[in-house]
Amino acid sequence: MVEVLQSDGPFTVFGPNNAAFAKLPAGTVEELVKPENKELLTSILTYHVVAGSYTAADIIAMNGQTITTVQGQDLTIMVEAGKVMLVDSNAGVVTVIAADVLNSNGVVHVIDGVLMP
Repeated sequence: MVEVLQSDGPFTVFGPNNAAFAKLPAGTVEELVKPENKELLTSILTYHVVAGSYTAADIIAMNGQTITTVQGQDLTIMVEAGKVMLVDSNAGVVTVIAADVLNSNGVVHVIDGVLMP
């Protein structure tokens, strides 16, 4: 993950907040950080990253479209009642709760859940 984000970019990161991780079943995070699960953890982390810099306005304009993650799978963008949501292939839905945290290599949007590829 560090290698991906240290490349030229730019990137858009959909970053789960602490409460999002707390929603996972007990023991999930502890299991994922074990050395033997490095590949799975990398897959999950890169599922939260998109090549290119997309602000909230850009994402809102993409309502109903899909966006491909660095991991290789697509997320569908939905906008309802002014809220931006991402839907994954497992029918998981997360909501952007803080948008447009600008960085030198892209933008971060804080989400309220952890996406699982």
